[in-house]
Amino acid sequence: MARVCTISGKKGLVGNNVSHSQRRTKRVQQPNLITKRMFLPEENRTVTVKLSARALRTVNKKGLAAVLAQAGVKG
Repeated sequence: MARVCTISGKKGLVGNNVSHSQRRTKRVQQPNLITKRMFLPEENRTVTVKLSARALRTVNKKGLAAVLAQAGVKG
């Protein structure tokens, strides 16, 4: 499964490791992803979502149903 946030769509960033001698090698900065099981009272079921720490804060603030509806509008 890809390392992508289901709500915000965050994924890894590609960059370079730069050594003291200025040699560059590729590296990937992965997002801070958390797999959480959350209860949806509207559908009376539990869903498993993989989301970033930032998206988890948004879910705690707005609620899971509102955030999923907004993420569905975005695509």
